[in-house]
Amino acid sequence: MKKNLIVFVSLLIMFTGVSCAKKPRFTIISGSENKSLEVLVLEFGRKERVEIEMSYSGSVDISQKLSKDNPDFDAVWPASSIWISMGDSKHRVRHVQSIMRSPIVIGVRKTLAHELGWIGHDVKIKDILSAIKSKKLSFMMTSATQSNSGAMAYFGFLYALLGNPEMIELSDLHRKDLKAGIRTILSGIHRSSGSSGWLKDLYLKKNYDAMVNYESIIIETNLELIRNGREPLYAIYPVDGLSIADSPLGYVNRSDDAKEKIFLKLQEFLLSKEVQQKILAHGRRTGITAVDVSAIDTTIFNPDWGINAGKILIPIKLPRQEVIREALELYQTAFRKPSLTVYCLDFSGSMTGDGIEQLRKAMELILDTEKSKEYLIQPSREDVIVIIPFSNQPLWQATASGANHYELNAFLTKLQNQQPAGGTDIYTPLIMALNTIKKYNLSHYIPAVVLMTDGESNTGAVFADLERAWRSLGLDIPIFSILFGNASRSQLDKISELTGGKIFDGRKDLLGAFKEVKGYN
Repeated sequence: MKKNLIVFVSLLIMFTGVSCAKKPRFTIISGSENKSLEVLVLEFGRKERVEIEMSYSGSVDISQKLSKDNPDFDAVWPASSIWISMGDSKHRVRHVQSIMRSPIVIGVRKTLAHELGWIGHDVKIKDILSAIKSKKLSFMMTSATQSNSGAMAYFGFLYALLGNPEMIELSDLHRKDLKAGIRTILSGIHRSSGSSGWLKDLYLKKNYDAMVNYESIIIETNLELIRNGREPLYAIYPVDGLSIADSPLGYVNRSDDAKEKIFLKLQEFLLSKEVQQKILAHGRRTGITAVDVSAIDTTIFNPDWGINAGKILIPIKLPRQEVIREALELYQTAFRKPSLTVYCLDFSGSMTGDGIEQLRKAMELILDTEKSKEYLIQPSREDVIVIIPFSNQPLWQATASGANHYELNAFLTKLQNQQPAGGTDIYTPLIMALNTIKKYNLSHYIPAVVLMTDGESNTGAVFADLERAWRSLGLDIPIFSILFGNASRSQLDKISELTGGKIFDGRKDLLGAFKEVKGYN
């Protein structure tokens, strides 16, 4: 009987083509702007019987991961080629080809763009600078040290303010007139982020005036806005400071011939005429700079939104790698709008053991400037850092500026000595954090609260108390939560929804979650 069953199954496999062999697995680390294209990649996976897994990270983070000794992914798909060339110090990446392109633009509410006189006219960086100075414009932009769209916009600002030199040199970055101009432009940032895709999601949830992002993301945002009966964004292409993302896909060589063949097939699939047409339908440019206007859908590349698909775009020329690194360092330490961050840290009894040790290491990354510098998340001299440890009540509060390394080190020592005990009340320290932030002149800072908890709030204040306190302020102060241990996802979801924040999963990598959240402030 058993022998007959084996024969039957063997015949079934032979005649139906069913295979018990496990699908090969292929992993891609990609910029968040490619999320809407994941469906095409998965289509290839189904066709070729390959299990494809896409994970998303900021382009700068992708570059840093690529530089590590043992990267755990098979392909990289950042927004721009510079992040491969800067991170690939061991020359592992092969077969790099651009899949599509998208310029970085400023999407401005159409009525505001009309008020500023920008509809149908060339706009220069000086016009944007003037609108910021006169308090007529504020905008959202990703962090230049964590995300490509922010970095490319930043380099566009630098080029224009320096008078469009043939190439930016190290000495240019230290000109006094440059510092004044770039600080004024970056003072217009109202909300920051480490992800271009998340910035789009935030814009759709809240009401803002403008967003620096990829043309393709502005198109995706507008399609959603129109569906919801809301005003679209008008795309502004700064004529003297425009940069273009070339979206390169490259294979990370780990001496696996089978995976290299999968990659080459995937790349060929994405560059095929049929799939390129689908990519065009997603609002990405498939030509070098301009699009064949006879082939486009004007409901996607919509001229009423300022989308100029047929115009030849002339991007800025990026400087040498050492200049890029210095420029990013200056962005983080001297040019960007200062951050005002309150860290509410769970020291309840459930944190005893591994949890508390991980928390202390994560805060060491934030407070030790030598360690934070490695990831370009170090504080500037004007940053304000507030610590509120809590259990069933706030335990203490301490404040320091980014310039005071002595106080930051003292915070670390105090956190090392603080022992976990008691229950969990997450709402009272959050309310304390909001009351602390409201004492500052928020036109000078990008404010945020970072909550780290491993449990469920089970004593003290409740969500309604936090909601009342947050709404009474009338201020846009996001609360970013780091999920750890058995923290209540439902409680953190409500906090994020209320405040325009985000949840970062620290259960696998608490250190990484703290690093990532810093890109949002």
